[in-house]
Amino acid sequence: MTFELGVYSFGNTPRLPDGSRGPTAQALRDVLEAIKLADEVGLDFFGVGEHHMRAMPLSSPTSVVNAAAAVTRRIKLGTTVTVLSTDDPIRVFQQLATAASLAPGRVELVAGRGSSTITFPLFDHDERDYDMLYASKLDLLMAVNTGANVTWQGPHRRTPLRNVTVFPRPEQPLKIWLGTGGSPNSVHRAVELGLPMFLGVLGGTPGHWARYGHAYREAWAASGHPAERAEIAVSAHGFVAGSDVQARSTYLEYEHRMMAEGLAELGRPAPSRADRAANYGPGGMVFVGDPDEIADRILHLHGLLGHTRQILQMDVGGMPQRDFLRGIELLGTKVLPRIRAELAAP
Repeated sequence: MTFELGVYSFGNTPRLPDGSRGPTAQALRDVLEAIKLADEVGLDFFGVGEHHMRAMPLSSPTSVVNAAAAVTRRIKLGTTVTVLSTDDPIRVFQQLATAASLAPGRVELVAGRGSSTITFPLFDHDERDYDMLYASKLDLLMAVNTGANVTWQGPHRRTPLRNVTVFPRPEQPLKIWLGTGGSPNSVHRAVELGLPMFLGVLGGTPGHWARYGHAYREAWAASGHPAERAEIAVSAHGFVAGSDVQARSTYLEYEHRMMAEGLAELGRPAPSRADRAANYGPGGMVFVGDPDEIADRILHLHGLLGHTRQILQMDVGGMPQRDFLRGIELLGTKVLPRIRAELAAP
């Protein structure tokens, strides 16, 4: 199976010269510009995440996927993640099926719970229903994705569905990944449902995450699923620049700002700059460096985890768009060819 490399974004509201935030609308235009460049330089995937913050305003990932489907040629597109607990699974399917009609075979979604509960009051859901909503809505999403004439009932709906077909229908079912931040329950849920697993990584070590991969594959084999469908993807923070020094200094400035401001909105403390910088080395899970450094570290993780896709979040904390676009260019023209050559070598 070919290893895939890409990028993901939650939107990145730009900074004005005086340090204040620019318009959130510009963040959406910047994401679309980045997706088009990722397509041009040969990257395999661009993921669109969901956040509802001023600094990261990409709150409707399916809308951006539809826009990108119309202006790209080959790159795969998807949500990373759709916060399914507080969204409507039928509408999610319809919106992404629309994108898949424009870009056949290129549209996917990652169904997850999200990294916070901020969407529960926003969309008038009870946080106490956290587990029920996710399980029920994921079951319905999979049902409507499978085919026509769906009869379904579950605890999040008052009215059962009886012999319903949801339109439009893409030429083939959407690929659905189960998104998890590393919960053992989510690993087992992915296996139980026969879904590929999408790991959202913010810290830890390569060895730590390799254990989740081994647990997933062991449970997958025990369940009798086809071995070739046991796919694992990794999303992680990272940045590519012309030199290690430039990459580290640039990314630390903007990533620490993002974490300090974003976690403050959620009422959480941010790690210190020194603690965060400690994750930038080979023993951490933030992939920062020049193209050779990034390729070496992704290959090392692949050797431990056997993942088939890795995507990096580079546009953080008001990072200038020119730096983000240069990182995408290096990822596609320098890092990906090196990874492909190493994996193809006998």
